[in-house]
Amino acid sequence: MNMEAVTADVIGDIAIVLGASSLLGAFARRLGQPTVIGQIAAGIMLGPTLLGRLPGDPTHRLFTAEAVPLISVIAQIAVVLFVFGVGYEIDLRSVRRYRRPVSLISVGAMLVPLALGSGIALGMQRLSSFDGQHTNGRSFVLFFGVATSITALPVLAAIVRERGLAGTPVGDVATSAAGLMDASAWLVLAAALAGTDAAGSRPWPATMALLTGFVALMMLAVRPVLMWWTRRPGAVLSSQVSVALVLAAGAAWATASLGLHPIFGAFVAGLVMPRPAGAPDADVLRSMEQAGGPLLPLFFVVTGLSINIGALNASDAVLLAVTVVCGILGKVVVGFAMACLGGLDRRQSAVIGALVNTRGLTELIVLNVGLGAGIIGGRLFTVLVLMALVTTAMTGPLVTAIDRRRTLLTPPSGQELVLATGAQNYS
Repeated sequence: MNMEAVTADVIGDIAIVLGASSLLGAFARRLGQPTVIGQIAAGIMLGPTLLGRLPGDPTHRLFTAEAVPLISVIAQIAVVLFVFGVGYEIDLRSVRRYRRPVSLISVGAMLVPLALGSGIALGMQRLSSFDGQHTNGRSFVLFFGVATSITALPVLAAIVRERGLAGTPVGDVATSAAGLMDASAWLVLAAALAGTDAAGSRPWPATMALLTGFVALMMLAVRPVLMWWTRRPGAVLSSQVSVALVLAAGAAWATASLGLHPIFGAFVAGLVMPRPAGAPDADVLRSMEQAGGPLLPLFFVVTGLSINIGALNASDAVLLAVTVVCGILGKVVVGFAMACLGGLDRRQSAVIGALVNTRGLTELIVLNVGLGAGIIGGRLFTVLVLMALVTTAMTGPLVTAIDRRRTLLTPPSGQELVLATGAQNYS
């Protein structure tokens, strides 16, 4: 097939994906769900789970072997911009303002599900019935822990905005804790990838040393230079949006060249990007969303091509149930307990527990990294994607059930001041 024909196929595939994602995304919103739920469902439906089962295998005809790699490249660019926004959206002001509850929630709701997921992985290694090149090693245990402990900051932030919680203690604490948990999860994921096919033949200590050096360089050298450069009067490339695009692409290229995944560079780039007055620039966030957001559905269809729900068996269903339960216990229950210890009342704590349980697109990115690195195979990939869908879909209804009247929007008198000072006693 010549390049012109491949290009035509790619353009046609993009039209199909964007159309299906728009329709199902709008349908999801009508059901009170985040748009991403509908978009993920569209990607799954266009794959072998549904469309591929029709006569003539339309999935294979639409998404040809020549077109899929090009679609994957475009999808990866969208993911790099998305992950940059994840890092950039972490508001350090809220972390400092609500340091006690944020610290407790981020530590508890990260370590407990990480431990539960690692325990599941150790049990699975004894069964030895799951596919993947690294299922018997350290990488598999760490990866499964990350898969159960991740929280999707962008989806959580969108739910917070839609529910009118933005700017309240509940919204600020939940988003700040999610940001810290995501940062920790990326580091653990990097440790999981060290020593796998993704790192090439390099020993895992060398891979971790390179990652540490990269992070140190970005934090200690690149960030100060960027802050000085962008503040110069009349500086060339002083636009925050232009700097963000160059920084995201450059950092993603650097980590890819080191044998790490581009998402690590993009996330660190988001962390080191200068923030005016200590808060993320709304123009930068909006521009990155507008640049990468419309193309993210391509990532869902690439994911959907690796999912075949019909191929799951009874043991897979049991694993799905166990993973979902452990994920909910580690996030909802622990998040609730830590928020109470941090000084929030029971209703606010319950909402925060529900919010940090959402996984969404961030989880899918992690799972695709694990699949590409050979840590997990197709069956486990499908199980974990379904877990991400279930836990994300339950967030909205759970928040509604906790407080239908949204009485948590106005905290009791003096509560915000207590949280801001990090007081240990709350009444």
